[in-house]
Amino acid sequence: MTDAEEAEVVSWLESAAERKIETGCAWVFLAGDTAFKVKKRVDLGFLDYSTLDLRLWALERELRFNRAATSDIYRAVRKLTRAAGGGLELDGPGAVVEYALEMRRFDERAVLSAQPWAVDGPLADALGREVARVHARAELRPQGGGGKALKYTIDSNARLIRELAPKLGEERVEALIAATDAEFFRRKPLLDARRDAGFARQCHADLHLGNILLEDGKPVLFDCIEFNDVLSDIDVQYDLAFLLMDLDFRRRRDAAVRVLSAYVDEGLRHFDRRLLAGLAALPLMMAVRAGVRAHVQAHSGDLEGASAYLGAGLRHLSPPPPSLTAVGGLSGSGKSTFARLIAPGLGASPGAVVLRTDEIRKRLLGVAPDAALPASVYSPAFYNDVYDALFAEARTLLDAGRAVVVDATFIQPELRGRVEALAQEAGAPFHGVWLQAPPEVLARRIEGRESDASDATVATLRMQLDRDVGPVDWVRVDASGPAQDAAEAWSIQHGGAPLA
Repeated sequence: MTDAEEAEVVSWLESAAERKIETGCAWVFLAGDTAFKVKKRVDLGFLDYSTLDLRLWALERELRFNRAATSDIYRAVRKLTRAAGGGLELDGPGAVVEYALEMRRFDERAVLSAQPWAVDGPLADALGREVARVHARAELRPQGGGGKALKYTIDSNARLIRELAPKLGEERVEALIAATDAEFFRRKPLLDARRDAGFARQCHADLHLGNILLEDGKPVLFDCIEFNDVLSDIDVQYDLAFLLMDLDFRRRRDAAVRVLSAYVDEGLRHFDRRLLAGLAALPLMMAVRAGVRAHVQAHSGDLEGASAYLGAGLRHLSPPPPSLTAVGGLSGSGKSTFARLIAPGLGASPGAVVLRTDEIRKRLLGVAPDAALPASVYSPAFYNDVYDALFAEARTLLDAGRAVVVDATFIQPELRGRVEALAQEAGAPFHGVWLQAPPEVLARRIEGRESDASDATVATLRMQLDRDVGPVDWVRVDASGPAQDAAEAWSIQHGGAPLA
C-alpha cells in the first residue's frame, strides 16, 4: 500500500464514521454500534506493520487472542477492496487494498481508566477471579516467561530510561536500574522454575485499567498485545502485576489488594501452591511495570508522571517485611470486612493477602465461593482440613515475603495457638485481633448477608455463643459499629496511619 492508498483508506473510513481515534500504530473509526480498526504502515522495531501481509497477520492474531477473554467485542477481519468504479468497498471481489478489524463499539466512559473509583470491593474480587480464570485457560508458552523474558523488558527499560536521565535525574535513574538488576538476579532461579512449572502462558500483556471495560457490572478484558511474542508469552504473575501496579499508582491500593487476594483464591483452584511461592517475585514485577510506564510517560512529554512512576518502582523494590495478622471472632462480627480494610496497610504493595476459611472451604469442595452448602458437609475432619490448608497457605506466603491476614472464627484455643506458633516459626511479627459485638448485632448481620462465602446462620451463632472459647489474649476490638471505625481503632492502636 502506498502513501496515497493509506490516505484513501483513512478518508474512506472516516467519511462514514462519527469519530476517528488515532494511536501511534493504528486508527479506530467509530460508526453506530461498530468500530473498525486499521493498522498503520509502520515499523517500530518491536512492532512491524510495514506490509499488507504483516498487518493481516497482526489483525488475525488480535482477533484470536482477544476472543479468548472477550468473545463478543472482536467480530471479524474484513477486506477493504478496490471497487469496479475505482473506489473502495468492504469485502468486494476486487484486489485487497487493506484489512480492518471489525469490533463491537462500546461506551468509552465504561473503561476503568476513566473511572478508577468504580473498582469497589465486589468488582475488584470479580476482576481478580476473572484474570485468574483467563490465565488458567491460556495456552502454555514454555519458550516464554522465565528470567529471559523479564530481562528483555528490564534491559529495554534501562536503555530507554537512561536516555531520559538528564530530565529525570541521573541518581534516581541509576538507582532504579541497579535495584532492578539486583532483584532480578536474586529472583532469576524462581522465575525459571515458574516457567518450567507451567506459569509461562500466552497472556494479555497490557493489563491496565485502560484495557478493562465494565459492562453489566462485570469486568471485560480487551486490547491485548498481539504483535510481539516476547512481550505476550510471559509469566502470568507479570501479567497481573501491571493491573496491581496501575491500581496502586492510582492510590487504589484497597482495590489492588482485593484483586490480589481474589486472584490467589481463584488461582489455587487451577494451579498448585507454587502460585503462592511465586509472589516473592511480585515486587520486582511491579517495579518493572512501573519502569515501563516511566519511559512511556516521559517520551509522551509527561515528565512529572514519569518521575512519579520512577519513585513507585523504587518503592516496590524496597518492600517492608511480612507480618501475620489473625482476625477472629464469632460469626457476624465483621471479620472479613475488617480484614479487607486493614490489608492495604500491611506489608509489600499492594498489601496483605487475605485468606478466608469461608473461601477455602468452597475451594476444597470445588464449588463457587458464594455457593450455599448444607451444615452436613462441615464434619470435624473437613473442619481440620480447612484450617490445615489455611496455615499451609499462610506459611508459603510468609516465606515468599508477603504479609498475610487470616480470617477465621478461631474459637478453639488450640487454633489460636497454632496461628501464633506459625508466625514465630516463620520469623514474622504476629498480631491477633478479636472482634466482639452484642449477640443481637451479630444475628442481625448474619440475617442480612447476601452473596457471601460464609454459610453461618443464626443457629450457628447460637452454638458459638454456648461454647467456652477460653481466654483470648488477642487485642479486643469493639465491632458493634461500622467496620471502618473498628479498623481505624486497631490501626491507631498499633501506631499506624488512619485508613484512607
